Amino acid sequence: MSEESGASVAPRGLVRRLGLFDATMIVMGGIIGSGIFVNPAEVARHVGSPGLIVGAWLIGGIIALIGALVYAELAARRPETGGQYAYLRDAWGPVPAFLYGWSLLLVIQSGGMAAVAIIFARYVVELTLVPVPEPAIAAGALAMLTAINCLGVRAGSNVQNVLMVLKIGVIAALVLAGFLLAPAAPPPTMPVETAPLGLLAALTPVMFAYGGWQTASFISGEMRDPRRDLARGLLLGVGGVVLLYAAVAFVCVHALGPQGLAEARAPASAVMRLALGERGADLLALGIAISALGFLSQGMLTTPRVYFAMAADGLFFRQFGEVDARTHVPVFAILLQGAAAMIIALSGTFAAILSYVVSVDFLWFGLTGAALIAFRRGAPESAGFSVPGHPFTTITFVASCWLIVAATVWNDPRNSAIGYAILLAGMPACLYWLSRRRTQ
Repeated sequence: MSEESGASVAPRGLVRRLGLFDATMIVMGGIIGSGIFVNPAEVARHVGSPGLIVGAWLIGGIIALIGALVYAELAARRPETGGQYAYLRDAWGPVPAFLYGWSLLLVIQSGGMAAVAIIFARYVVELTLVPVPEPAIAAGALAMLTAINCLGVRAGSNVQNVLMVLKIGVIAALVLAGFLLAPAAPPPTMPVETAPLGLLAALTPVMFAYGGWQTASFISGEMRDPRRDLARGLLLGVGGVVLLYAAVAFVCVHALGPQGLAEARAPASAVMRLALGERGADLLALGIAISALGFLSQGMLTTPRVYFAMAADGLFFRQFGEVDARTHVPVFAILLQGAAAMIIALSGTFAAILSYVVSVDFLWFGLTGAALIAFRRGAPESAGFSVPGHPFTTITFVASCWLIVAATVWNDPRNSAIGYAILLAGMPACLYWLSRRRTQ
């Protein structure tokens, strides 16, 4: 069946086939990868008390919910393919928009996908004991999903929806088994001290795990009613993820204790091992691997639309703005995304990737939140959705994002500097494309 069957054709050859359920699953799928199964340990290494460990996830959830409100209004105001790229372009001009797309390709999305692919490989090795390096397994998974997402937006979305439902089942099983079957860890014998900036440092892995709701906006041009469905999908999806993440953090602390959680390499598997033995740990490892594949599939489905929009604006090679006549997806852009993620997976480690992704990603989150303030000045009324409590809620989101950036840079200046160096390296390329566009 053609991708056009039962769907309207959007501008530039894309097709509108996605609804509210798809939007909600894409939002949740863009957030939930494998980070929640690993990052509770990263948080516990920065803050040692159970209250602060769970509290870090709740604080991150509040920031994410405010961000979802901001992006919901932006989606109602600018229901265009490329999402966040279009918001930055319309508010601040082509230079910030190009640099966002550049950093998305070389740092944010490709780095985030590489990090999740490495986690996927870690659990595959734990499950199968295959003597293959983790980066090689990660690159193989990325190559497979790149091929799948070249088949069409409906095919990619169907795979994403199934994997997202499986993810929810995996997390629910972890929470129930950990709470009902795993013995509670003994309370700490001595009070645990937290470094002065420990909570801020803990928010780096937390916000890495929460990041990704914005990627749903990239496929606005392929939604049947983006003003309504994307805004609702953002709120439903992010709200659901906050509940799931807080429950996982609580169960990890309940079963392992703060010190045991901090020492765990694969904390979710450790919880299931306590609850159900080795078979439980193996089942969870399989579930986490499926969850990681779902996240990677979502990234391959959504992010190439940014490079597609850049090419359509004359800010990138025109081949990446082409849509395949049969599948109606930007195949060249999908291949580009897959190749970039594979290169980073083969060259980086999880901790390094995490730091340089967060430091750059949340810089753009803050600037995108500020874009809503600019849009409100020009047109106070929004079509379909308005952020409650604006401008206070929007300013809170912007300030929180940049505070996380500062904490990440303070905690890991070297890897943060790598991210910003890659970002700044985009300026000559940006100037080239702008000059080329003027001469066309």
